[in-house]
Amino acid sequence: MENLMYTQIEEILVKDVMMNCDSFPVVNDRELLRETIIEMCNYGIGVACIVNTKNQLKGVFTDGDIRRLILKVQKPIAALFVDDVHDYCTKVYSSIRPDSSLKSAILLMEELSIWDLPVVDDEKNLKGLLHLHPALKKLFNI
Repeated sequence: MENLMYTQIEEILVKDVMMNCDSFPVVNDRELLRETIIEMCNYGIGVACIVNTKNQLKGVFTDGDIRRLILKVQKPIAALFVDDVHDYCTKVYSSIRPDSSLKSAILLMEELSIWDLPVVDDEKNLKGLLHLHPALKKLFNI
């Protein structure tokens, strides 16, 4: 039975589990930081994917970025709110393709100590987001 489960896990693809782009915050790279944080709150998820007008992923902005921003930037929080999110997002990020195996995605997430992984195509167009909780639910059939 263990071998059967291993084979099933190997066959699950990221696209079978990823969240669609309307299920998490996707904001334009010139969106205000305040509006980005509001979007993150509206979706109840600690990450926003930052895209250009062509829907190409330009960065990610996380709850951790907010914490680091507050500690690092020496200006009032109200002044930060009117800055572009692109000024503070993580521009060097990891991503994965939709046809990658779920197993490889989870191993990458573990290696990077992250909960969310943007899903992009060859042209860096945002296709979805792999969030750890749905991935685990799929693996354990819950």
